[in-house]
Amino acid sequence: MHALTRSPSLVDSLAPWEHRLRLLLDSTDEGVFGIDLDGNCMFINQAAARMIGLPADEALGRNMHALTHHSHADGAPYPETHCPIFNAFREAMPCRLDNEVFWRSDGSSFAVEYSSHPIVEDGEVVGAVIAFVDITERKRDAEALRRAHDELEARVDRRTRELSQALVQLRELSAYSERVREDERTRIAREVHDELGSLLVALKMDVTWLHKRLGEQAARTPDAAHAMRTQMRSKCQNMGMLIETAVGNVARIITDLRPSILDHQGLWAALEWQAREFAQSAEIALDWRCELSGALEPADETAMAIFRIFQEMLSNVGRHARATQLQVQIDRRRGCLRLQVRDNGVGATAQALESPTAYGVMGMRERARQLDGRLTIHSVPGAGTLLMLQLPCKVAA
Repeated sequence: MHALTRSPSLVDSLAPWEHRLRLLLDSTDEGVFGIDLDGNCMFINQAAARMIGLPADEALGRNMHALTHHSHADGAPYPETHCPIFNAFREAMPCRLDNEVFWRSDGSSFAVEYSSHPIVEDGEVVGAVIAFVDITERKRDAEALRRAHDELEARVDRRTRELSQALVQLRELSAYSERVREDERTRIAREVHDELGSLLVALKMDVTWLHKRLGEQAARTPDAAHAMRTQMRSKCQNMGMLIETAVGNVARIITDLRPSILDHQGLWAALEWQAREFAQSAEIALDWRCELSGALEPADETAMAIFRIFQEMLSNVGRHARATQLQVQIDRRRGCLRLQVRDNGVGATAQALESPTAYGVMGMRERARQLDGRLTIHSVPGAGTLLMLQLPCKVAA
């Protein structure tokens, strides 16, 4: 039997145009069927019969709402009186919907987009013709697109929050760095004032004393003049000691600002000097291991950044670790330059290390990022801490 089938009661003789129309309807992938005023099927094409899973001749004469449109997608009953398809001939109102389902003969359903238009003969509505397509794939793609959009929105929102948090931390770090710089300026100013200033005042007083005593020498007796010369020599020796102290203080302040060893002997020697100075000051046993003997020195700015990171590592050990042993190891591994500082101190929790107020850690990580490297910290409460700076070997190539 041909897929486009008409009810026997309507079959008289097919005019040529009706035959051509039947061939046209069977050639389309869009399902098409017609119903009378009772909702019974008058004709159905091949695509429609295939999609509802029922031979065309079994669909003829049956109520199409009861056959394929009887329930909503969730299985709830769909009253015939609410059916938009039937309203096409009941109220002569065409419709087009894409948010409903049709049901197959095996009880499964599929998403459809359908349109219903009244059939009018001699000015009277005698039924309706319904065209529909299976939009399951379209719905699935739309749902996948919606999920992808929601996921993208969630990722953008999460990234925005992360960037906002990073911006806040960057501002806090900038403010902290400014406070550190200001504290350093204050410390240096205090040292210059308290130590160098007092030395210079003492020297000025000694010079004034000498000037006055020299002016009085001509009026003294030879014995008194000889005794005064002895006093002046003692005063000069004292002034020399004051000058040596001042020179030492200046050298120390300059070293705090920028160690001269960094310029004269290079980064690796400067790191060893700093480690030994720290170990001696903190009374910690030092295990120094450097496997970069003879390695090329990094550029000046890079060397200074590495040196400052190392200083902060040691500062963290001094402030928080309460350690008795310190190991420093510098080597190359897997194309990276590694600087490791390990202590046997009290350790720290991950929360403490990731705290928004851990400005020292934030500063080290920021310096490391500027060098295309990274800083990792492994710490267990009660079992010490390992700080490791990893940099691409190009920094010392």
